[in-house]
Amino acid sequence: MKLSHQFLALLVVFIWGTNFVFIRLGLDELAPFTFATLRFALVAFPLMLFIPKPAVEWKYLVSYGVFIGFGQFGLLFWAMQANITPGLASLIVQMQVFFTILLAYFITKEAVSSRQLFALSLCFIGLMFILVFNDGKTTAMGVTVVLLAALSWACGNLVVKKAEAKNVLAFIIWSSLFAIPPLFLIAMISEGSDQFVQGVTQASWQAWGVVLWQSVGNTLIGYGLWNFLLNRYSAVMVVPWALLVPVFGMSASAFMLGESMPWWKLVAMAMILAGLTINLTRSQTKQKTGAN
Repeated sequence: MKLSHQFLALLVVFIWGTNFVFIRLGLDELAPFTFATLRFALVAFPLMLFIPKPAVEWKYLVSYGVFIGFGQFGLLFWAMQANITPGLASLIVQMQVFFTILLAYFITKEAVSSRQLFALSLCFIGLMFILVFNDGKTTAMGVTVVLLAALSWACGNLVVKKAEAKNVLAFIIWSSLFAIPPLFLIAMISEGSDQFVQGVTQASWQAWGVVLWQSVGNTLIGYGLWNFLLNRYSAVMVVPWALLVPVFGMSASAFMLGESMPWWKLVAMAMILAGLTINLTRSQTKQKTGAN
């Protein structure tokens, strides 16, 4: 991976990691599925009126919108409302790394080296370390739902690889259109029309600022750059970068929300960084060898 693209990957995971703090702030005023519906509505409109549909099949737009919109963020927002802390959510959702690599191996037959398996195993141990030393504020339901969100994210990654969209921005915008119906339907069923209308009409400027950042910063910029990288490199090379998300997520949550950062969280983050470094070193060596 080129150095400039590594910086892009680092920017994405920084945006995604610190974003968990903003999600928590948004959930203080907005119900989870109402929040998610507004997020993707602002991604789709009005930009889709000016940006043509990308040259990909409709099935890719529909499936990506459902996997990322409802599957990843709808479920994540619901879990974060009362069942998991922002820092721990930022960690557990990174199980998408392992889900993506396993799906890529079984579905698209992407090769996985023994060195990469060792690196991912080291990261996995870091993830398990934090799960063992639970902070006492997370429920089993919260963990389960975030794991489902992680699986949905992994499925979205595979859709991006399969679609091979040339215009990444258009792909994000048009796929967001298909995230809205399931999110809105669940919002009506679980939260009710009164709560939805109240959230839209009575939300503060801070809440709307968070929704706007979710739409522009996290989705258009973050996922736009992420999908750009997925289109240029293998999933095995790109996806492990997301293991840095909980490092930024837990740090931001500790600094801005006062979430505790005991020694075991620091050790787990160190293990994740070590695994990522091993994987990136292998990827760079392979790229240089192939260029000779």
